[in-house]
Amino acid sequence: MSYFKVQTIAVRVGAVALVVMGYHWYGWPGVAGAVGALVMWMLLHFTRMLQILRRASSRPKGHVDSSVMLNARLHPGVSLMQVIALTRSLGELRSVEGEQPEVFRWADTGQSFVECEFSNGKLAAWRLDRPPEAALDAAP
Repeated sequence: MSYFKVQTIAVRVGAVALVVMGYHWYGWPGVAGAVGALVMWMLLHFTRMLQILRRASSRPKGHVDSSVMLNARLHPGVSLMQVIALTRSLGELRSVEGEQPEVFRWADTGQSFVECEFSNGKLAAWRLDRPPEAALDAAP
């Protein structure tokens, strides 16, 4: 069972447990409080997602300040939204749309790029590709 499935199940079980505990301790006002807390939690996540996408919309698609720094900050299991927050840019889709795994590319001005492979929205693999040193020396 993957981490993504375990996390999804744990969140759902936790939400149900919160509502049940609210009813057990305080009755219907407890249920209303628990549901209100869950709605607030969902609104906070939605607001964060909108803020990340608003920042990313003002930058070129697939651009990152430093591919090397992005490569150093990535680790398996990071969500696509977290990578977009790191890069402050939407990735350039390199795979067929709607097909798993999804492959996105972020490149910097020095012709280096990072290609990230996402399975079910979580980072599965990535690679840093840098131009040869000779090509860097010949560039004006």
